This record gives sequence, C-alpha cells and structure tokens, in this order.
Amino acid sequence: MAETESKQVVTGSSKGTEEEDVVPSPEIYFDPVIKLDEVEVKTFEEDEDVLFKMRAKLFRFDKPLKEWKERGTGDVRFLRHKQTKKVRLVMRRDKTHKVCANHYITSEMQLSPNVGSDRSWVWNVSADVSDGEAKSETLAIRFSNTENANTFKEKFYEMQELNSEIFKKGDEKINEQDDKKVDVKSEEEPKEKSEEKTKETKETPENETKESK
Repeated sequence: MAETESKQVVTGSSKGTEEEDVVPSPEIYFDPVIKLDEVEVKTFEEDEDVLFKMRAKLFRFDKPLKEWKERGTGDVRFLRHKQTKKVRLVMRRDKTHKVCANHYITSEMQLSPNVGSDRSWVWNVSADVSDGEAKSETLAIRFSNTENANTFKEKFYEMQELNSEIFKKGDEKINEQDDKKVDVKSEEEPKEKSEEKTKETKETPENETKESK
C-alpha cells in the first residue's frame, strides 16, 4: 500500500502543462557573407555531336616503370565537330569528370589485342592532350565483354575513315595555298630584277658626267 501511494499519477492536465512549458524554437536564417553567382562551366564539347558512347576502363603504359597504370573508368566517346567534322576520342573519369583520354583518331593508329584478353585493345597515340600538353602515349582499353570490345573496334575504324577523308582535303588545301605562294613569288622575282636594271641604267650616265667634270 505504501508503495502505491508514493507513485505519482500523471493526469491529462499535468501533461498539458508540461507541453505548454516547452517553447518551440524560432526558425533562424542567416544571410550569406559572400554571395556567389552561378558560373557556366564549359567542357569544349558544346560544338560536337556524340557518335558513339560505351563504358570502359582505360590504362596507360608507364615507360620508365615498364608497367600499366589505370587512368580511370567512365564512358569512352567519339565526338564529331559540327563545323570541321573531325572526330576525336574523349574519355572522362566517373564522378570527377576529369579527362583521361583526348586525341584525334588518325590513320596510323591500329588496335592490337591485349595479351591474354579478348575484351581489351592497345594502341599508340602520337598526340594525346588529356593532360593539357600533347604527349605520345600507349593506351589500353578494357570492356565488360567481348561483344562490346568488338563493337568499339568497328566504330573506331569507322571514325578513322571519316577523319582520313577530312585530313586529306585539308592537306590538299594546304598544298594549293603553297603552290599559289610559289607562283606569286616567281612572278615577283622578274619584276624586281627589271626594276634593279632600270636603276642601274639611270645611275650610270650620272656617274659618267660627274667623272668627266
């Protein structure tokens, strides 16, 4: 009986008084010290169309250490410029989106099967600019299965043919411009020689008259 009398009975009215004592905290808002404007980040891919995209893992051969090093995992893409129509291979790492491969697909590039793998290819690049400067690299790419690897190979050589035609046209234009420059120089040379001769003929009589005096 003594124990039951010592216990406190909480009634509905007592609950209400406890809830009333708790004051809700007001919503606090602080103005930012520095307001940052939205900045548009350009990837330099805005003027290009994606012709091919596939997930893969890229490796680079370290010549001094003579070992393969992982460059990153992400989507390897073939991008074609809307004006020049040139196609380049671009690959960015997941999450960070940092470029790990960036080069044109040129005619001298050949995909070779990687030793001991039917889903990996190796090729040499004379000018990869993924690090900001053009460097010669030996790259290897690995896919999830053989089918994806073969699809990449087919698309790689398709892009190579497209570029070879564009580069040929560019070389022809350069050669035409060089030929025109040579023709202009050859036309200017006789004029210069004739002007020199006229100067000589004009100068000789004056010199003779001075000597006679």
